[in-house]
Amino acid sequence: MTEQSFWHNKRVCVTGGAGFLGSFVCKKLEERGVKEIFIPKIEDYDLVQKNSIIQMLDDSKPDIIIHLAAQVGGIGANLLHPADFFYDNLMMGVQLIHEAYLRKIEKFVALGTICAYPKFAQIPFEEDNIWEGYPEETNAPYGLAKKMLLVQSQAYRQQYDFNSIFLLPVNLYGPRDNFRPESSHVIPALIKKCLEAKANNAPSIEVWGDGSPTREFLFVEDAAEGILLATEKYNKSEPVNLGSGMEISIKDLVILVAKLTGFQGDLVWDTSKPNGQPRRQLSVERAYKEFGFKAQIGFEEGLRRTIDWYQAKMDSEK
Repeated sequence: MTEQSFWHNKRVCVTGGAGFLGSFVCKKLEERGVKEIFIPKIEDYDLVQKNSIIQMLDDSKPDIIIHLAAQVGGIGANLLHPADFFYDNLMMGVQLIHEAYLRKIEKFVALGTICAYPKFAQIPFEEDNIWEGYPEETNAPYGLAKKMLLVQSQAYRQQYDFNSIFLLPVNLYGPRDNFRPESSHVIPALIKKCLEAKANNAPSIEVWGDGSPTREFLFVEDAAEGILLATEKYNKSEPVNLGSGMEISIKDLVILVAKLTGFQGDLVWDTSKPNGQPRRQLSVERAYKEFGFKAQIGFEEGLRRTIDWYQAKMDSEK
């Protein structure tokens, strides 16, 4: 089956479609010829509430649901709002999957999170290791809420033969990311700090932790492509990682972002702030084997595109 024939005459609901990742998923759906893409706006539908979910499904009448909507943020946001991150993400996903099953939706694509893995998982993280320990404490409520959707997805396939799949994307980055300091992830936070420090001739920037943790990053366009390939070709219960397979320390990341932004000041490490999970790197074999996904955008290239986008945004707001 070709990409185009899979999507022919399909109505697709993309929760979170107006967000960072969602905007790229919707663009790729349009490129595949999808004519009916329903993007529920947060002003119109509070997907934490069951009646809003039912209204959204009445309005969209989807064949396929791609569930990207989430309450997300970096370490600081997770520490400040653990209850919100747990409740909102759990209630959105659990009720949406159940209502989709009741309506006999053809396929449900649920997005999990790298934060679902155990704090001390073996490197690289393999999907079968996801239950071998408790997640890193600062984002455990978020990670566990998302992991419950995996349990539900597998249970509904087992009991009802409901076609839902569960994907585990690594940390995403790229143009249109969230650059708000109170809730941004590490790459946009660093880009913003470096560009603003450079513009203001500041002598230094402050960075959380000691720089020792490692992370893996996936360019947002690659993630969007992986999600659509999985939607087209994957129909099994087992979770699947979406990543680049690349591991970089926070220290090396900060040095690289400073270099690419042209910031030449000092890097001041605030070791009173948490490091987060010690290491993150995904095994990416299952995604390639099951639906042919492999990241295409190199890390420096992706960083340059992201920096260029944010610099242009800063210039336009002057």
